Amino acid sequence: MAKKPRITVLQPEADVPLERFDTWLREGVRITLIDLATKDVPNLETIGDGLVVLGGRMSVEADLRWIGQVEDLMADAQAIDLPVLGICLGHQLLARALGGTVLVGDPRGAEEGPVVLEWLPASREDPVLAEAARLAAPVPMSHHDTVDQLPAGAVELARSATHPNQAFRLGSALGVQFHPEASPELMQYWWAQEHRSRATTMLDRMRAVDHAVEPAARSIALGFAQQVVENA
Repeated sequence: MAKKPRITVLQPEADVPLERFDTWLREGVRITLIDLATKDVPNLETIGDGLVVLGGRMSVEADLRWIGQVEDLMADAQAIDLPVLGICLGHQLLARALGGTVLVGDPRGAEEGPVVLEWLPASREDPVLAEAARLAAPVPMSHHDTVDQLPAGAVELARSATHPNQAFRLGSALGVQFHPEASPELMQYWWAQEHRSRATTMLDRMRAVDHAVEPAARSIALGFAQQVVENA
């Protein structure tokens, strides 16, 4: 029996894990998880059949050894048509890697909690996001920085009422500002850490919509895994 295709997942921060995506992605692919706090950025030749870069609370301008290396890896993977998925910080790193710009500390303010997106026409044909766009469920959002300008040739797929460029595609690479991998409990943990509060405000908000969030988020994981399988 042939082995499933393998993807590499880069995790910038321990508190921002693969979480629900771990189970969903493994329905279609094998996963190599690399903790960037303790391990080196891999070479293009070793990442397998796809690449996922997760989020983190640092900005793209943080003085960290791996940021430029991750951007180079994402650009190199996209250049040879390997499927790439950037989530939150990964979305921002992908935009910069391909020639776009990121606004650190967006003056429009942070987005936290369930956010309803405007899915743009191209999203309906996207191999990863089409089902999520059809379902039009809220998405889990937790960010202060935003992709300000898309790379040349990129297609904007979604925006919110206050922030553009919530999702984009350029060739084999997809970036999403929101957190399809995050459960209500993880969203609550991030909110509590950020606001130094024991209130369950975020947990209550996310649980109230998770019946809609979870199927749409799962479709994104399965869509990316299918893109990897078809490309392998």
